[in-house]
Amino acid sequence: MASQKTPELEQLIAGYRRFRDHGWTPHRERWERLREGQEPKVMIIACSDSRVDPAQVFDTDPGEMFVVRNVAAMVPPFETTPGLHGVSAALEFAIQVLKVKEVVVMGHGMCGGCRAALTQELAGAERGRGGFVADWISLLDEARKPVVEAHGTSGRTAERAMEMAGVKASLANLRTFPCVQEKEADGSLVLRGAFFAISDGVLHLLDEDTGEFAAA
Repeated sequence: MASQKTPELEQLIAGYRRFRDHGWTPHRERWERLREGQEPKVMIIACSDSRVDPAQVFDTDPGEMFVVRNVAAMVPPFETTPGLHGVSAALEFAIQVLKVKEVVVMGHGMCGGCRAALTQELAGAERGRGGFVADWISLLDEARKPVVEAHGTSGRTAERAMEMAGVKASLANLRTFPCVQEKEADGSLVLRGAFFAISDGVLHLLDEDTGEFAAA
């Protein structure tokens, strides 16, 4: 067990102290209200990538968004097989308990998970040495096929196409959940695809009628 403070821990503590001075203390009333519970209206499904923090991208306060982050911002399809279904559990909680009004799947540029799905560089890797990632991004296998046919398996054009295809794949998988189907059908839930480009800081929104992303 770690017993000494590392430079990394010191940096975290310094950030915590800034938060206490500027994020907590001046906004005690807001934090007091959050003690009563949370009522976010939006769920964000985003990548774990350290460069893409949804709270920063959307400039939100605590309590405004229910966020799930994982490799490549993926949503698995609905299934009832035994297992640990973390994303499905979070989705179920957000929709059934918190009753969010929108679910936004936000992909991003320079996504390592999408690139690995495109190149299949982790295929056959041992679990614990890349195999868990390979298993997870296999969710993109079907979305990968038209990307490879159109753009090959390398280069920024192919990677960008794979990143955007990943958003569409997650939206399609969201719609396999009965609770999503019911609420989208009655108009109480909106699904939305988004893409944040790290290179220029521009957010793009998906028009599902055309299949194209356009700057917000």
